[in-house]
Amino acid sequence: MAPTVTLDTINPKVLKCEYAVRGEIVTLAQRLQQELQSNPGSHSFDEILYCNIGNPQSLGQQPITFFREVLALCDHPAILDRSETQGLFSADAVERARQILDQIPGRATGAYSHSQGIKGLRDTIAAGIQAHDGFPADPNDIFLTDGASPAVHMMMQLLIRSEEDGIFCPIPQYPLYSASIALHGGTLVPYYLDEETGWGLEISELKKQLEAAKSKGIAVRALVVINPGNPTGQVLAEENQRDIVEFCKKEGLVLLADEVYQENVYVPEKTFHSFKKISRSMGYGEEDLCLVSFQSVSKGYHGECGKRGGYMEVTGFNADIREQIYKMASVNLCSNISGQILASLVMSPPKVGDKSYESYRAEKEGILASLERRAKALENAFNNLEGVSCNKAEGAMYLFPRIYLPQKAIKAAEDANITPDTFYCRRLLNATGIVVVPGAGFGQVTGTWHFRCTILPQEDKIPAVISRLTDFHKGFMDEFRD
Repeated sequence: MAPTVTLDTINPKVLKCEYAVRGEIVTLAQRLQQELQSNPGSHSFDEILYCNIGNPQSLGQQPITFFREVLALCDHPAILDRSETQGLFSADAVERARQILDQIPGRATGAYSHSQGIKGLRDTIAAGIQAHDGFPADPNDIFLTDGASPAVHMMMQLLIRSEEDGIFCPIPQYPLYSASIALHGGTLVPYYLDEETGWGLEISELKKQLEAAKSKGIAVRALVVINPGNPTGQVLAEENQRDIVEFCKKEGLVLLADEVYQENVYVPEKTFHSFKKISRSMGYGEEDLCLVSFQSVSKGYHGECGKRGGYMEVTGFNADIREQIYKMASVNLCSNISGQILASLVMSPPKVGDKSYESYRAEKEGILASLERRAKALENAFNNLEGVSCNKAEGAMYLFPRIYLPQKAIKAAEDANITPDTFYCRRLLNATGIVVVPGAGFGQVTGTWHFRCTILPQEDKIPAVISRLTDFHKGFMDEFRD
């Protein structure tokens, strides 16, 4: 009997879903890596540099010592009372681990928790949000999740009823959004960021796209804002944020605020402000705006991607809807406990006077300062290449340079049946071992070409990345010069 599961018989929403940051370029990179391992010297480069995804520790970033000490003690509480522990772990890490274990039923990180996450950890996170924003936060509004991604999926599942429901997404956007909208059967309604003004978000563009969606019979349910931006790296100005809040309130849209890069701001003239803080400072409360704010332990200075910790803060929804969100969380039982603990530590790190404070501050500031230098070095390098322009890296972990490709290169891409930016990225990988993601995977204005490059290779490797990229680009432009 022939297989009953074929591409024609699986869920068409899965076929429609794409996720570029782990797409075909990465598959090719993994094959090249295997070739280098089995046959050293088989290529002109000796390692693959993964600049395709925001995965800091895979590229050598070290975890924050205090966070890992607390995690280790929570996972193996039997060592808390051993004499040698005092010499191996800082006193405040021991104390924090005891406090956290007291909040966990059974003092066991291997047990399920409440579906929203451990109550004591949610208390800590709510207190951290309140300290950051200056406005009250309720632990019952916090849903701890395995990174921010499941929280995004949960909200898409809640809001999307059919293809006639639309979700506003920035273009360029992080492919999680296009993928989750496709998987849940909705329609992505694009709004284009203005590259000429540093990837600005214009309210006039939102109004234009909203009317266009309505004319097609699409009911727009929510607006996704990524701040700081991914892949574009811009940081929104306060005035712009106020305009966005007003727009969502006026149009009755749920505001989905992706704020996972809030610690990653690299320019003195910009400051991160949460949309919750902005909306509350405007005098808007629960009854005025449905707002979901996403945070993750994967980004910032901590970069704990593999620990899968994050949360969403859900405000402005009535009790009936809250009950439905809780039901969805319950289906997944709970998020992993290590990620929950890390989320609480990120929102309540060592304070002045704590035994670990100075080492914690030095580690944090060292990582963020290095990221800022790397961002600037790569930004300058891209802007020094022929036919490349790159906006300022204000925040996040990426640059999204525009490449003006010769007509011969565009024709060669067409002949290969791939987009011109994919053609460029594939050639870059084969020549240098550097993995970047074509702009097509994030969305871009028709007729423009980009790629996303992380700023995450360790600082001592950045000159080599720049050198390899510069040499490749010069050769590429010479080869395809019109």
